Amino acid sequence: MSEKLEIVVIKANSGDKKALELVVFQIKDMVYNLSLKMLLFPEDAKDATQEILIKIITHLSTFKQESKFTTWVYRIATNYLLTIKRKTTKDVVKSFGDYANLIDSGQSDRVTYTENEGELLLLEEEVKVSCTHGLLLCLNKSSRMVYILGEILELNSIEGAEILAMSPENFRKQLSRSRIKIRSFLQSKCGLVNQNNLCRCIKKVDFLIEKNIINPDELQFAKHSKRSIELIEKINAIDKTVAVFRSVPITIAPKQILQEVKKAINSINI
Repeated sequence: MSEKLEIVVIKANSGDKKALELVVFQIKDMVYNLSLKMLLFPEDAKDATQEILIKIITHLSTFKQESKFTTWVYRIATNYLLTIKRKTTKDVVKSFGDYANLIDSGQSDRVTYTENEGELLLLEEEVKVSCTHGLLLCLNKSSRMVYILGEILELNSIEGAEILAMSPENFRKQLSRSRIKIRSFLQSKCGLVNQNNLCRCIKKVDFLIEKNIINPDELQFAKHSKRSIELIEKINAIDKTVAVFRSVPITIAPKQILQEVKKAINSINI
């Protein structure tokens, strides 16, 4: 935990509500991005983030500075995300075999939806990021969380184990198994990772629009100023499997989350 944030947390625990708002502001994006990777759907991630942040502010007095504050935050977030049940997420959870079939289906060498270059770039990015997040759902909840913490967020096994209340050895074993599954899948299916694979994000645009998996009028992940596809093309092949995930830009938590949590802050006695 940074010294600045540590001081803010101490002030918040002494009853300073402005400091408490600042704590929430500092951690909201990390909580939202963890939720998004676990739950896939931004609306579910928004709701989960709001609930997690409220848990954090109402239990802040239990933080004893025995570990990094971010570790404590992740522990609360993971406990919530591993037990939450979201119907939308449950409905799309697939095995690696089912996901492979989805990738192999409906590839087209020409996008018929639009010829506008800017729109094509956004749709291509939307396919890439949504496919990346969707692939994580092929792992069970525990393995998915371990992979996110250890491989994508690059936490070491000691910190990851502390967050998930398991031994570092168990954390490393689960991470290794999840890493092998993800790497094997991407090496055999993803054209970004292995140029010999047929799949390209742009080839999936029409099919995914037709199946209502992506909505061109309401893009969930693609941003005009940030494209992660080009980043992967510059990375050595051996690193591309994890780069597919790490290249996804940090998503700013929706403003509504902060507004709702501020209401909760104003209503509590600390």
